[in-house]
Amino acid sequence: MKGFKEFLLRGNVVELAVAVVIGAAFTNIVNAFVKGVINPIVGVFGTKDLASYSSCLKGPCEVSPTGEAVSGILILWGSVLSAVLQFLITAAVVYFVLIVPMNRMAARRKSLAEEVAEAEAKEVQLLTEIRDALVSPLR
Repeated sequence: MKGFKEFLLRGNVVELAVAVVIGAAFTNIVNAFVKGVINPIVGVFGTKDLASYSSCLKGPCEVSPTGEAVSGILILWGSVLSAVLQFLITAAVVYFVLIVPMNRMAARRKSLAEEVAEAEAKEVQLLTEIRDALVSPLR
């Protein structure tokens, strides 16, 4: 039980749990964006609801008022298109809001660490020269 408690209280597990909660909330935002903005834009060219786009593979296809196929084989490619759009929007937001700033911050930290290392190397070289000058016999 002690090991399990340590596992749960480890930083990575807590961070993962927070990420899942934020991801779920973010999914709702993306879904609302697709339904409220993307679908109406697509609706200018056709049906407002992407899920209503379908093709009849083997007909005749009849659809009930609830949207279920009662006869024939119906391919609901509009639902797939909607899911792909939601994924692309989510991926783009994650990339531009999280990944790009984190990469920039990591690059700044790396360059700062390199500058500090370079300054320390110069300081060590200078101290070595001072030591050598003090140790060498006077001329």
